[in-house]
Amino acid sequence: MISLFRNYFGEGLISVWYLASVLYLYVREKRREVRIVFVYAPIILLLVYFNPLFAWVVYYVAGYEIYYRLLWLLPMTAVIAYTCCSIYGSLQGKKKGAFAVGMAALLALSGSFIYANPFFHKAENRYHMPDSVVVICDAIRVPGREVQAAFPAELLQFVRQYSPVVCMPYGREMLVERWQQSNDLFDAMEMPQADLEVLAPLATEYSCHYVIIRRDKPLVGQPEAYQWELFLETGPYAVYRNLEVPLVIPEGY
Repeated sequence: MISLFRNYFGEGLISVWYLASVLYLYVREKRREVRIVFVYAPIILLLVYFNPLFAWVVYYVAGYEIYYRLLWLLPMTAVIAYTCCSIYGSLQGKKKGAFAVGMAALLALSGSFIYANPFFHKAENRYHMPDSVVVICDAIRVPGREVQAAFPAELLQFVRQYSPVVCMPYGREMLVERWQQSNDLFDAMEMPQADLEVLAPLATEYSCHYVIIRRDKPLVGQPEAYQWELFLETGPYAVYRNLEVPLVIPEGY
């Protein structure tokens, strides 16, 4: 519990400002409704979070990795903002401007520059996911039915967010180590080379209409020999249609 709490708040000073704000409101705030939301509720939540019995139940039912999500209920931003506004409103003259500039600087310097995080990328579209996912899912979509497609690991989380009709023989469970899931097709897809002698029978076994492979990954074998045809190329990916799996279009579409 303590480790998750520490990791959640990080090494910045935002947690310090939050705890200081709660203490300030506990001492100075008189309105009952504000105290309930910004003081009492967070304190009760922290008491529940640090309750070993409650933690044991959550660990047993859902696993320890998600326990930190209880801390999402802490209204950190709202409490800090309200406290700053409360103090600002109690000041007079030039003190207001100095306090506003000082708090803005302190809050800015208390964290880290989020856009320097390697997991952040410039959005390619309004869906905030790689363009290749949007193009591929739209291209292989068949009105009136679902299709099955095998994607490389780096696209799994995006496909499941974008399209409800593009199904996959494996999903996010392959990316979570503690779940220890295994799938022959996924293992073949993640090999340094795309060995069609291994990959093609597995794609057919899992009823995959399409297989998406990185274009910079060497192909071992000729796609035509395995009843594969190149359907689409977009970005760094090539989409192959597996003709061994029939794709019946429903009547009326």
